[in-house]
Amino acid sequence: MYRNHTCGEIRIENIGQEVLLAGWVQRVRNLGGMTFIDLRDRYGLTQLVVDDHSSEEIKNMAGTLGREFVVQARGTVRERSSKNPKMATGDVELQITGLSVLNSAATPPFTIQDDTDGGDELRMKYRYLDLRRETVRKNLELRAKMAHVVRNYLDAEHFIETETPVLIKSTPEGARDFVVPSRMNPNQFYALPQSPQLFKQLLMVAGFDRYYQIVKCFRDEDLRADRQPEFTQIDCEMSYVHQEDVLNMFEGLTKYIFKEMKGLDIVDFPRMTFAEAFEKYGNDKPDLRFGMVIQELTDLVKGNEFKLFDDAAFIGGICAPGCGEYTRKQLDALTEFIKKPQIGGTVLIYAKVNSDGTIKSSVDKYYTAEDLQNWAERLEAKPGDLLLITCGSKEKTLPVLSSLRLEMGRQCGLMDKENFKPLWVVDFPLLEWNEETQRFFAMHHPFTSPKPEDIALLETDPGKVRANAYDLVINGVEIGGGSVRIFDSALQAKMFKILGFTKEAAEDQFGFLMNAFKFGAPPHAGIAFGFDRLVSMFAGLDSIRDVIAFPKNNSGRDVMNDSPSPIAQAQLDELYLQLVKTE
Repeated sequence: MYRNHTCGEIRIENIGQEVLLAGWVQRVRNLGGMTFIDLRDRYGLTQLVVDDHSSEEIKNMAGTLGREFVVQARGTVRERSSKNPKMATGDVELQITGLSVLNSAATPPFTIQDDTDGGDELRMKYRYLDLRRETVRKNLELRAKMAHVVRNYLDAEHFIETETPVLIKSTPEGARDFVVPSRMNPNQFYALPQSPQLFKQLLMVAGFDRYYQIVKCFRDEDLRADRQPEFTQIDCEMSYVHQEDVLNMFEGLTKYIFKEMKGLDIVDFPRMTFAEAFEKYGNDKPDLRFGMVIQELTDLVKGNEFKLFDDAAFIGGICAPGCGEYTRKQLDALTEFIKKPQIGGTVLIYAKVNSDGTIKSSVDKYYTAEDLQNWAERLEAKPGDLLLITCGSKEKTLPVLSSLRLEMGRQCGLMDKENFKPLWVVDFPLLEWNEETQRFFAMHHPFTSPKPEDIALLETDPGKVRANAYDLVINGVEIGGGSVRIFDSALQAKMFKILGFTKEAAEDQFGFLMNAFKFGAPPHAGIAFGFDRLVSMFAGLDSIRDVIAFPKNNSGRDVMNDSPSPIAQAQLDELYLQLVKTE
């Protein structure tokens, strides 16, 4: 055998035992009469010792070892004279009696340790080396454990884990598909699934009742920290349920994950409508770890001959607690922050509440002390607080205030990653109007059911119809989302018509689902959790890349295997494809 113990399990109780270890050389320290070798594997690190009792052969071999050499070591466990409390094996060491090099190694391009000197792109290029680092490996171990916990819960609730196809029909609604040419069917294409949506609905028609899958999905969309072209979701569907049944079931799953993974009892899952979320927080995924609720000030600030406010359709503000001592430089930096193109703000007005209760603002010449006190009262400000106010159209100003609120939350240290505040956001709009194409799009997908009391509005005012849809949000991150599905063929046909599908187009894209509904579709609903996002939250990370074994970079490239890449002309010919020249 290569080993009878791992490098992370040797303890005081093993003293005097002869053990066999194998792993990678973390580092070698030659102190003249003694040589120390730190040997690492997936389970931890053990210190090996070469001293006067070792043979000349072992001493010579130890002198040739380099970082990341793969070695096998035999020796006797003894107590360390200088213990290391930071290591699980820090009370003991292995006095080597046998040493062999299983494989030499080139010098790695960065240090294989937690505090590495490798940049992101370099570590992605040599990801197999990056995965040797304990911090990254622990993220993958966390991911594996969480998948196990999820399966335990859903299995106990009688869900059936079922695989669905990876090569499917393209459905252009939503994000862009990745498409796959078919050699056996010239000029025809598969798509990689953006989700198993249609197939899990078909499983409900088939009577499976409760389905789940931890499944890989694909979307050809612009990337950011919490997006990858291929990602994993916990995909679920249930029959004979209402919205409340789904929320209770997956609130239970979330509580179970927190209890099993972190030992936390998460009790409170408040509900908030989409409209309320936008009014109070400026977005549909509020971070409830801190206050700074947005308040409208339009009625308080108009009519004082301050043209900027008088001309604005909406004026809103937030109160940043304890920030009344911000300098002019800090305030100017906040103004520049909201003016960033991705945020789209134009102006920032401030008012400081002094320790004696008086208020000093950037627009004192237009407003009396009483006016400013009214602002402070509306925003529930206290001495030492800072009022931040901006204006414009309501639909543009609320997102600006949302970004400003989150930035102040960061600056004030209010985003504790170990403080978890979940909530359900419900009653989303069913449809979104696109000015460019002059038609409605489904806000979730075409199979989301309208709220029963809003169905009549489909004929008269589709934009006001609310969806039977729901998102699970934790700390400002959308962790999961789903909806009650349409299971009535007539209502589904009406939905397709509103979305601009001709009868022929709807039949071409979704005919197989509609045909299935003719044979008795039960009421059903579902949800999908972003598994990568959930794991990264538990790992305390802002990016999902470090919880994925082999992620893509921000350009959607795998810099390790250099993909995507050109393919041979012979392959293109087999697939009946012709390259188009690009500039």
